[in-house]
Amino acid sequence: QVQLVESGGGLVQAGGSLRLSCAASGTMRSINTMGWYRQAPGKQRELVASITSGGTTTYADSVKGRFTVSRDNTKNTVALQMNSLKPEDTGVYYCNADIRTRLWGTGSDYWGPGTQVTVSS
Repeated sequence: QVQLVESGGGLVQAGGSLRLSCAASGTMRSINTMGWYRQAPGKQRELVASITSGGTTTYADSVKGRFTVSRDNTKNTVALQMNSLKPEDTGVYYCNADIRTRLWGTGSDYWGPGTQVTVSS
């Protein structure tokens, strides 16, 4: 069984910073892309940032220059450093990873339970 567990959410004032972390555990052959999604009330879940196993990153336009995604392949973790937070960054942040659990074949999507981030104005 593969599990993703997030930590680091909370309440912060606009302009502040938060760091989210996510650890993957269980029987895994390889972890491909890892990333963070968020879902604001009444909105669809959207990609915030992702990083491949080789370190290539992708960011939503709304967070470029403010957020930084990183990973530690030796510890199966991914982090999201969020600076200059805005009220519109409020939402539930979900860790996501494409993980291959079998010796052969492709990976599957796994999700963490989510962590709340609230930015007050």
